[in-house]
Amino acid sequence: MSLVTGLMLGIAAFLGAYQMSKNDKDIWVSMGTSGLMTALMGVRFLSSWKIMPAGLMAGASLLMFLRIGVKVLQNSQKKKR
Repeated sequence: MSLVTGLMLGIAAFLGAYQMSKNDKDIWVSMGTSGLMTALMGVRFLSSWKIMPAGLMAGASLLMFLRIGVKVLQNSQKKKR
């Protein structure tokens, strides 16, 4: 089950990164994938308190989610100018 879930989320992350490289506004797959990974691995980390792998993946996914969010905010402020 873990292998299948990892493959599915990996493919979704690849697809989201590919879409964002083609169009800066096409963020929804990347945002959803990183948000889902943050939630899933965050719950695992909070139940086990083990940094590897749950804490590391939750942190990396959260950073990616925040990075995409900041990019969206910067793009929206550029439009206002």
